[in-house]
Amino acid sequence: MRLELKNIEKSFGANQVLKGVSFTAEGGAACGLLGRNGAGKTTSLRILMDVFPADAGEVLYDGKPVDYATIRFGYLPEERGLYPKKKILEQLVYFCELKGMSRKDAVKAADAWLERIGMSEYRDKRLDTLSKGNQQKIQLITALAHDPQIIILDEPFSGLDPVNAMLLKDIVKEEIQKGKIVLFSSHQMNYIEEFCDRIAVLNGGRIVLSGDLREIKRSYPRNRLVIHSEAAAQIKALLPYPCSPDENGALLLTLPAPEAKQQVMQELTQRFDIDAISVYEPSLNDIFVEYTKQSADGDGKEAI
Repeated sequence: MRLELKNIEKSFGANQVLKGVSFTAEGGAACGLLGRNGAGKTTSLRILMDVFPADAGEVLYDGKPVDYATIRFGYLPEERGLYPKKKILEQLVYFCELKGMSRKDAVKAADAWLERIGMSEYRDKRLDTLSKGNQQKIQLITALAHDPQIIILDEPFSGLDPVNAMLLKDIVKEEIQKGKIVLFSSHQMNYIEEFCDRIAVLNGGRIVLSGDLREIKRSYPRNRLVIHSEAAAQIKALLPYPCSPDENGALLLTLPAPEAKQQVMQELTQRFDIDAISVYEPSLNDIFVEYTKQSADGDGKEAI
């Protein structure tokens, strides 16, 4: 399965929000859609789900325009939208029926998911009797119970405690392994790095970077080493290269050329007690900051 947004444009009055947005997500993998507030993420997602039309461009599924009557979307919004006074099973069934399921299949699916997340005992409780974390798990069921081919998760981990975050991680990984297309939109870069094979970075209504995350990282100059050692001060004093501590307390060493790294690594491991040494790769947060600092009118870059 392959989902493509191609040259999407959208204006609201005189304000052009999207300026030729294109990116791709594939089945069995997760794609992270990143951008600062106002970059156009929400508008892109709404066009993707046919909430409103684009002014130009197209949304394709396996190379053909998306048939919204047959392709099932699952959406977990950032702003949760369940009914606090309604019983949990009642509204889960309601949302499944909105997606075309029969009532019998909806009840079966809802009960199966409640059991999966360990909340069967709450099926006949009102939503507002649950903690915020458990309410969020119920919201997740509304996105998944109808077995969608395309899953869109907007800030899915926001506000979750570590135990519930781990449960959600496991569920998302299961859906990816089933071959689903999973699209993340989040400001929590650690989760994007954990789940996403591809990223697309929006800035000022344009895609300024897209492609395979691993390849993007490897495209950066590989002339820096990260050194973990109790002898960091001695190493810094010995080597004639720029050295500085990174945010984790390791020593970041910049070499004049990538070709020098093997010799330097060998020398360091022979002379000092080294806990770990590796080639530095930028974090996704570093990459995000770099590309979203650029002018919204700057040129985009396709990584692969």
